[in-house]
Amino acid sequence: MQEFDSFGAFGRHLAKTAAMGEVVTALAAKEGAKLIADDAKAKIGEYQDGVGPFTAWANLADSTVNDRLSKGFSPDEPLLRTGELRDSIEVVSNGSEAGAVSADLVALYQEQGTATIPPRPFLGSAGYQSKKNIEHALGFMLMRWIGGFKLGQLALSKVAKDGSQHN
Repeated sequence: MQEFDSFGAFGRHLAKTAAMGEVVTALAAKEGAKLIADDAKAKIGEYQDGVGPFTAWANLADSTVNDRLSKGFSPDEPLLRTGELRDSIEVVSNGSEAGAVSADLVALYQEQGTATIPPRPFLGSAGYQSKKNIEHALGFMLMRWIGGFKLGQLALSKVAKDGSQHN
């Protein structure tokens, strides 16, 4: 944490800090999206309870369980077979906006459901559930930024989900 010997020095620091606002905003957006992507990946293979507007995952149909077994997969790991769907989740960013996305059409079908597949939302529910952790981590990041930490020390990956700093 930087210390200042006068209000003038603190004012100059704040002016310099403000000049980095766009860069820090872009970093915060990307880091927040990474937390969501990590949470979404962790949902694959485990039944999920409903949260907010997102429904609980239905049990796999007997036909799906039988298909999984016939192909050498475990019987009851929803959305997980080869790991391809999980591995398709990535962070995309464009300046101050970022998101956790998947280009795999299977993600869309699973997220929203189809006429024959019940919805098993993992991206939306991860975003919903990550909100509190992201708010806490971004607040911590903001305090570090105002406090004079260097840009490379602001990444949320340096901050644990409980707000403590990783070593």
